Amino acid sequence: MSCDDLPPKPDPDDDVFEVCPVARAFEIVGSKWRLTVLRSLHLYGEQRFSELQETTTADSTTLSRVLENLEEQNLVTRRLEDRPIATYYDLTERGESLTGVFDEFEEWAFEHTAAEMPAVDLPE
Repeated sequence: MSCDDLPPKPDPDDDVFEVCPVARAFEIVGSKWRLTVLRSLHLYGEQRFSELQETTTADSTTLSRVLENLEEQNLVTRRLEDRPIATYYDLTERGESLTGVFDEFEEWAFEHTAAEMPAVDLPE
């Protein structure tokens, strides 16, 4: 984006979440637990609730709240199985569209934070 293409600066009375697309995006996906759940589903695919608890380390109350919120945002889908009784969660198409964002964040984290490359190969 060139200097000529920059949007106008917001007025002090503007709601930043209405005028800034980056702030709006982070309002939807930007909590610690939402990002953790989305990344876990991005890396490992469809998971049962108990598997998500293990991969995210979220307690059941937090995970339930986050999954409900992500479903409302159309980022995660829930699938119920009768036999055995189980609930599975996966990314929607909208959630899958965050793949590039996670790749960029991961690259940034390895370059600019104390994050280290994992010792194991992650699934593609």
